[in-house]
Amino acid sequence: MTTKYNKGDARAWALESLTGCCGCIQPTFTSSLESLNEEAIRFDVRREIELGMSGVLIISECGTTPAEFAEFTRIVIDEAGDQLVTVLQASEPTLQSTVAAAVMGAEAGVDLVMPSYPLYFNPTSHDDVFGFTKRVADESGIGMIVFAMDQWNFGRLHAAGFPMFLLEQMVDEIPQVVAIKNEVGGPGVGGIAAVFERFNEEVVVTDPLEFNAPAWIANYGMRFMGTSNYEWMGPVVPKMLALLSDPATWNEGMDLYWRVAPARRAHSTVCTPLVANSGLVPRMHWKYQGWLNGFNGGPIRQPHMRISAAQMAVLRNAAVTSGLDVTGDDDALFYSGRNPR
Repeated sequence: MTTKYNKGDARAWALESLTGCCGCIQPTFTSSLESLNEEAIRFDVRREIELGMSGVLIISECGTTPAEFAEFTRIVIDEAGDQLVTVLQASEPTLQSTVAAAVMGAEAGVDLVMPSYPLYFNPTSHDDVFGFTKRVADESGIGMIVFAMDQWNFGRLHAAGFPMFLLEQMVDEIPQVVAIKNEVGGPGVGGIAAVFERFNEEVVVTDPLEFNAPAWIANYGMRFMGTSNYEWMGPVVPKMLALLSDPATWNEGMDLYWRVAPARRAHSTVCTPLVANSGLVPRMHWKYQGWLNGFNGGPIRQPHMRISAAQMAVLRNAAVTSGLDVTGDDDALFYSGRNPR
């Protein structure tokens, strides 16, 4: 069990301590794809710390078996130590396997869990969604980030996808809920603003989309961002959050915001449509973007969307234009990674 807070104190701990940026760490496999590459994983955890991240999401959607995911989780927790908050992504095929992953994470010492809802979870009411979420929270016993977005296909139950009354029920009746990852009710930010307005003093509310950060920092004092692949901007997002959070350095923060606009546009051009059209995260693209900024890169398992040379060129050129410290290594080296085995 986590040592960062005592049982029953997760929400109070989060409101006081959950700050900064929570990136995403993916497993790396050996070249044969038969086992985890521990050296590469530890390399990436250290890189997260170097870039100023305050936490990492331990990604479960890269082809690990349950045993490998448990080992991956152990490695990340061990390397992170007290320097990073660790969040387990419990993205599994069934309720039972989601619960099992969350329990595994709790036993391994992960700080928080963020469950996803399975592809074949087809609730007929919001009570089903609440019941699923509460079961994961009750079984794991650790703090939970509720991922409130519309891609779970809950929009057929309510236009918001994750309506306010459901979030209120979760916050009121599930004490393990410490934060809301707030991507409610697109297009537009009306739903996101409503969640900040209602819950900002009760639990940690975060919009992970860095391009919205100035609005929420200025109007609601957002001080935690995540979880997202901030690795694609190197150290920029943690720096930007810190600068925008201080009125004395707001203009400097906005200068940084605009400096990386080319990289932001390239990310929106290449990656955003992949998510919108498939409902899946382009993990290989994320892995490449991290590799450009000093992360290991290297193999993950299928099935995943393939990244093309043309997409690599768009992402690389925009990162260079934005002044990011992009590797000069040939893209061919991405496939083996910086610590090949």
